[in-house]
Order: sequence, then structure tokens, then C-alpha cells
Amino acid sequence: MTLDPAALQVLIARLTGIATEMGAVLGRSAFSPNIKERHDHSAALFTAEGELLVQAEHIPVHLGSMPASVAAAIDRFGPGTAGWEALAGGDQVVLNDPFRGGTHLNDITLVAPCVVDGRLVGWAANRAHHADVGGAAPGSMPAEATEIYAEGLRLPPVRLTDEVRAVLLANSRTPDERAGDLDAQVGANRRGVARLAELSDAPFAAVLEHGERRMRAALSEMPDGTWRFADVVDSFGPAPDQQVETHVRVAVTVEGDSITFDLSDSDPQRPGNVNAVEAVTVSAAVYALRCALDPTMPANGGALRPVRVVTRPGTIVAASEPAAVGAGNVEVSQRVADICLGALALARPGRLGAASQGTMNNLLIGGRRAADATEAQRPWVYYETVAGGQGGRVHGPGMSGVHTAMTNTKNTPIEALERAFPLRVRRLTLRRGSGGAGLHAGGDGVERDLEVLAPAVVSLITERRRSAPWGHEGGAAGATGENWLLPRGDEGAAQPLPDKVTVVVDAGDVVRLRTPGGGGWGPPA
Repeated sequence: MTLDPAALQVLIARLTGIATEMGAVLGRSAFSPNIKERHDHSAALFTAEGELLVQAEHIPVHLGSMPASVAAAIDRFGPGTAGWEALAGGDQVVLNDPFRGGTHLNDITLVAPCVVDGRLVGWAANRAHHADVGGAAPGSMPAEATEIYAEGLRLPPVRLTDEVRAVLLANSRTPDERAGDLDAQVGANRRGVARLAELSDAPFAAVLEHGERRMRAALSEMPDGTWRFADVVDSFGPAPDQQVETHVRVAVTVEGDSITFDLSDSDPQRPGNVNAVEAVTVSAAVYALRCALDPTMPANGGALRPVRVVTRPGTIVAASEPAAVGAGNVEVSQRVADICLGALALARPGRLGAASQGTMNNLLIGGRRAADATEAQRPWVYYETVAGGQGGRVHGPGMSGVHTAMTNTKNTPIEALERAFPLRVRRLTLRRGSGGAGLHAGGDGVERDLEVLAPAVVSLITERRRSAPWGHEGGAAGATGENWLLPRGDEGAAQPLPDKVTVVVDAGDVVRLRTPGGGGWGPPA
């Protein structure tokens, strides 16, 4: 069945609306500030075969990697398997295993089938970052992790039964919050399934074919050739022997109406947590391609058909188990996006800007309000990524104090943060002058002082503390970031912290982050 262009756009809009509604249900009904306030969640719809049909404009690193999770769920519980009957009856699949479709353990994915009159119509899926799933430190991304076992509970694709739910909650420092966030995810998928059922006779194939046509047409306008780009990850852990750069490399080849991203020459995976699984790498490459070609291009499985991502198992961009992967999802994804954008900028001069801050500046803090942990003094865990500078753009300066590339979250409002946690924001301002100089300057990072009001454990997972966000077309690099600990808030006693570290702090201590600025575009006037 074919559709005229107007009818096709109506169908795409309706499907996109369903995914957006799923995200709204999840965000509004979640318990944790990380999901409710920062919107660290994503939603998408898939065809019966598991091909990405449509996604909402949520988190790039979630959405580009979610097809791998859905594929793992279908492989285990799809039609013809022993578990299909229970799933068709209303059960949902839950998973977070990075080596079976996930990204890192905090990102829990739920997948639900849409069955109408015994016929599988498609799948609804959502992913949300849970602030704590166990592991060696609050927040489940300990800087010292060398294997995934230190990062928390690992779930292969399983049905979300009461027993599985109990296991998940028992492994989190904040079980009540996890329960509320899981309920929100279940509700979001139920809404998506119900809405998708209303379109059970729609020609989904036409949506995918439209995406493929758009991508092939855009690729056909690019010159044939191969362009290479490389960058570094500053370190793979806090120990002195881990403060070593790791190289990430890509060769982008365009042939007619197809494109290949070859990252197989990247360095081997490291005994630290800066290892990305292949699904994360694919996600970053696809994100960069949409930026370079047309951000309005449909983000569906059809558009991915002309795109090939090549990796080598056992590398930092295609880690093999049991590698620790917490920072791979949040930091290596940023670097993969950087190098793919860098290579595409060479292929399309004058179209792409300079490098943005290139890090999510992950801050994780947790503890107890009091040693006896009474009902009013339960354990707490706070997680946030901190904004920085966008790279200078072709037609203007980069934006300041924004989340860039593979993250698309908001900040936690100060009022919500201070209400939910024993924390106080002492200072929050733009880091003036941190953007790189250029015809169009890079955006500025931010400076934030956060006072801890109770004894706690702090983990920092950051990048661009040594390597700077690069300028483009003659622009200067942006400023590198800085991490500091101020015991009791004393400026005179300020201690620099490594880019990746887990430390114990006392009440009154202040954690200071000075995030990177973006690179400049074009030679300064």
C-alpha cells in the first residue's frame, strides 16, 4: 500500500505523537528528579520485525541504541519462542545488559508488544536512566570499576515479573524511587501499545521507505571519498597508570547513496569504565550523520539502511564482556560523535561547526541523611549531567551553558534539587571566556559550586580535562574543564580532583565543576 505525500506526513506525525505522549507519561509519573525534572528518558515505536518506526526527540544516545535492545527482546520472547504467550498476554520485557542490547546498567529498557486480534502489530519501548542500580558506589558508575560487576545489577532480557522486580529493587540503594520509575515506564509502554493499536492497519512500510529515500537522496549529494578523523579519551580511571590517553579513530567513506563509518582502528578496551558497547557507537555515528545532512530527516530504520558502522570487538568502541561500561555510554559516546562530526566536516566544508564541550560532566552523590536511617532519613542518590559550551557554528556563535551532542537532558532545577536531596547550590554561573575564539566563538561552559549537607560519597565521570574541544576552520580550542573539592567550602584549601574519581566527603564540603567551553569556528576577526 502506498500513500500520497500528505497522508504519509499525517501518519508520521501521528506515530511521532504516540512516542512523544509515551515520553510525557513517563516523565510526569516518574518518582526520581533525574527522570521527572531532567527528562533522562526516551521512547520509540518499532515494527513487528523490530525495525525502528519512529522516535520522539529525546536522548540521542538512548534512541540510536534502542533497536539493539528491542532486537534482544524479540530474540528471547518474540513470536515462536517459549515466552511469547505471556508477552502477548500483557507482560513486558525488561533489560539493561550492555552486552545484550543495553548501554550501561543505569539505563533500564522496557519493551512491550502490540497485539491486535492475535496479530503482532509492532512494539513500544522506552528507556530511562535509573539513578542507582547497586554497585560499588552510589549512582552505579564508580570511577574505579574495572569490570561490569562493580557497576550494579545486570539484567538480560527477562519478563518483568513480580520476582524480577523484587530482585531489582533489592539491589538499589533507593528502592522506592526505583519502584516509582519502573511503574512510570510500564505505564508509558501501555499508553504506546494502546495508541499504536489504533493504527494497526496503517502501512508502516511506507514510513520506512520514505526514510530510506530521504537518506539515500541526501547521501547522493555528498562527494564520494574517504575522510578520517581521530581524537582521544583523556583517561580510563583515577589511578596513575590509568591517566593515559586512549585513541578513537574513524574513517568515513561515501559511495554513491551509502555511507560507512569504520571505527575498527580505535584502541583496545581498557581496564576502566570508559568502554562503549557497539550499540552506543552506532548511536553516536547516526546522530552525527543526521547533524551533517539534515536534522529533520526521519529517524527510523529505513533511514539507517544505507548506513554501515564497522567496529572491531574488544575495542573501546565495541567492548566485550566483562568490561566496565559506565563511562562508555556517557563519555565515549561523546567522543565518537566528535570524531564522526569532524570527519563529516571535512567532507562537507562550511556546513558543520567546531567541537562542543565533549563531555556530560557526570556528577553522582549519595549517602544517608543520618546513620540510623529512620523512615524520614532514607538513603539518597543524586545524579546529574552538567551543561557546557557548544562549538561555534557556521552562522553564529555557539550557545553557552547547554547540553550537547549525545545528551539532550535538562538541568535539575535548583528548587527541586534542594528539596529532594541534602544539597545546596552555592553558585551557578556561566564560565565567561571559556569558549574558543573565532569568527564565531564557542559557547561558554558553566561554573557550579554544590555544597553537600550530609556525609556522602561523590563520583565524578568527566572528560575534556586535558584534551580541549577543538576549533574548526581556524578557530581556537575551547577551555578544558576542571574539578575541585573545597573542604568545608574553604577556597584556600581547594583540592583539584581527577577527571574520574570517587571520594568520600563530609557535611559542608563543596564540589566545584568548571565545565569546558566549545571550540571556535573560523579565524578570529
